[in-house]
Amino acid sequence: MDEVLKLSQVAQMISSPARAAMLLALADGGALPASELACRAGISNQTASEHLTLMKKMGVLCVEKCGRHRYYRVIDARMMEALEDYLAASSEIRIGERSDISRILPLRQARMCYDHLAGRLGVVLAEKMQEKKWVFLEGRDFKVTSNGRDRFEQFGIDCSELEGSRRLFARRCIDWSERKPHIGGVLGAALASHFMKIDWIRRSTGSRVVFLTNEGRRSFMKIFEVDL
Repeated sequence: MDEVLKLSQVAQMISSPARAAMLLALADGGALPASELACRAGISNQTASEHLTLMKKMGVLCVEKCGRHRYYRVIDARMMEALEDYLAASSEIRIGERSDISRILPLRQARMCYDHLAGRLGVVLAEKMQEKKWVFLEGRDFKVTSNGRDRFEQFGIDCSELEGSRRLFARRCIDWSERKPHIGGVLGAALASHFMKIDWIRRSTGSRVVFLTNEGRRSFMKIFEVDL
């Protein structure tokens, strides 16, 4: 995709509920076959194939072959970040009124938005980091303070190195379930990766859901006063 993601491209991708459903199914960065994506979107395999061909043609998806099977994956994390923004802006049904509330609630608590933390956990962490003067909002992005750089360094995260990435550094990603921002971009991805590495959080198998370990609960409370 182009260096600057075009809003018109995102809008075209999610103008179809089926395409939006398939993209959300791939929002954890994993790869799924067309048949599974069709099932998630509630459409026929033939219709799913047409949508997937379009998204592949537009450079949104890539195809990975494994034997006779083909798996689809989102190419660019910016697509998923933009999708979260669109969901936050366009959803007209409140969470408690959704027919799929039992499936949504675990996602709302803590989930992966492609490669960074979202849901209540992601939003609360962003709020606490602002309270502690680690980061602050400036326009469409988070900026890291000198104190924040030192604290992230303690997590083994070199902000100067991350800032050299082609991807946005600390994107202000509006959470579709909480309607508040969490930290995306390469900084958000680095934080999620670190928390998984030290076993504060774990990803649920085959799902975007993330849950806190006992050590994670203690550590998030001690450092950020986060109690979920």
